[in-house]
Amino acid sequence: MAATSARTLKLLSIFGIGATLTAEELATRLGASVRTVRRDIDTLRELGYEVEAVRGAGGGYRLGRASRLPPVVFDEDQAVATAVALQTVPTVLSGIRENAARALATLHQAMPARSRLHAEAFTVSSARNYWEFPAPPIDAEIVRAVGSAINRQHLVRVDYTGDGEPVTLTLEPHDLVVWAARWYLVAFDLDADRWRAMRVDRVKPRLPTHTPFDRRDIPHGDPVAFVMTAHDRGDAAAEWPCRGSAIIALPASTVARFAPGGSTVGYDTETTCRLTLGAWSWPGLAGLLLTFDADITDIEPAELRQALHSLRTRISKGLGPERPHR
Repeated sequence: MAATSARTLKLLSIFGIGATLTAEELATRLGASVRTVRRDIDTLRELGYEVEAVRGAGGGYRLGRASRLPPVVFDEDQAVATAVALQTVPTVLSGIRENAARALATLHQAMPARSRLHAEAFTVSSARNYWEFPAPPIDAEIVRAVGSAINRQHLVRVDYTGDGEPVTLTLEPHDLVVWAARWYLVAFDLDADRWRAMRVDRVKPRLPTHTPFDRRDIPHGDPVAFVMTAHDRGDAAAEWPCRGSAIIALPASTVARFAPGGSTVGYDTETTCRLTLGAWSWPGLAGLLLTFDADITDIEPAELRQALHSLRTRISKGLGPERPHR
C-alpha cells in the first residue's frame, strides 16, 4: 500500500509540470506497467483530480486546468530545485527577498514530509569571485513590467541609459535573457529599425502602451545566441588595477561571445574589433588577450605592450633553442 501511495504521488508530481504524456511514457517514468499507470490514474480521479484523456496525435493524459494540488506535490529533485531557486533569486532581483523567503516557507509547509526534508537540507549562500561582474540586483517591478509587455505582445516605451544621456525608445519586447548574472532585453527598436540587446538594469519602463505588435524572427533564431554575439549589448568595462585594449583580428560577434566579464567589445571592421578589458596585473591582462589566438594590433597602454614583450621573453627562455627536426 505504501508503494502504491508513493507511486501515485509521483504520478501527480509528473502531471504537475503541465505536459501531456502517453500511458507508455508515464509507465517508463514510474518504472511500472501501463496497466498500473491506468489504475493509478483512476485512483487520482477518485480523489477528485481531473485527469484528462487527450485523443489523437500527440495525445495522452494530462492534469485538467481546474485542478489544484494541496498539498503541493514535489519529488526530491523538484524540492531541491525550488529551494535553491528561491534562495538565489534575491541575488539578481531586488525587492523580492522577503517574498521569496515567505514563498519558501509556505512551500515547506505544503510539501509532504519526505520532500520537505530534501528541500530544507539546502541552505545556499552566494559569494562573488574576481571574474564575476553581475549587474546590481534588478528591481523586480521592472522585470514584471517588461515581462508583462512581452507576454501580452504590447509595445513598451522605456528610458534607456547607454553610454551617454538617457534616451526614450519605443520597443517591441521579445525576450528576457539572463547570462553571466546579467539581465538582457531582446527587443526590436522601431525608431532605429534594428534589433537590440539591452541591459535591463539600464531600462526604466514608462506607462504601458497597450499597443499590440506581431512577433518577428529573432536574429540567429534564438534570443540567447543573439545576446551572446551582440557586441553592443550595454556592458561596461569593470574597474581593475590594470586596464587596456587592443584591436583583435576577429569579428566583434565572435569576441563578444567569449570576452571575459567586465569587458567591452567595440566594432572596428567586419573582421576586427577593439576589446577593452582589465586584470589584476599587466602580464595577466596580456595573457587574456593571447587566449583569443588572433593577431593583435594598436595595443594600449604602454604598460600592456611592455607586458607582452616580457611574456615573449619568458616564453622564449622556457622553450630554449629550437632543435632541428630529425
